[in-house]
Amino acid sequence: MVSARRSFEGTLPIAAMSRLCEVLASADGGVQFELDFGRDSLGISYVDVRAQASLALTCQRTLEPFVLPVEVNTRLGLIRQERDEAGLPPDCEPLLVAEDGRLNPADVIEDELLLVLPLVPVNPDSSLPDEVTGYDPDDLTTGDERSENPFAVLRELKK
Repeated sequence: MVSARRSFEGTLPIAAMSRLCEVLASADGGVQFELDFGRDSLGISYVDVRAQASLALTCQRTLEPFVLPVEVNTRLGLIRQERDEAGLPPDCEPLLVAEDGRLNPADVIEDELLLVLPLVPVNPDSSLPDEVTGYDPDDLTTGDERSENPFAVLRELKK
């Protein structure tokens, strides 16, 4: 694939990615992807991975499902031994491939999607209920009403 500078594009069903499905609220939908294999000016083999998907996650604030659009755009340097990682350019992430040089493109796409997921998924449009935050709109005080300063006693002792 590298020598021929092959490119692939298509759609993968999310349900076919078992590790990804374990962290999702729903396995509906698909992943649009593009893979471009090649060699850079330094002779380093790489694969450019681009993927887009709308993933259903469970909000850890409200425990309700929400859809998070994710996008992957990364270059992976294809290495056969861990010590080869040092020779990769800084903008290139390492991808360890088997000795026979084969890799499963679906696994690569799934790995990259797992890496872009947030550690704690929170729906940006959610908020905690008032019962949880203890917020009561009736308790609002105006700027004129001030509570007693707890350090007022110290000020008196200083005199």
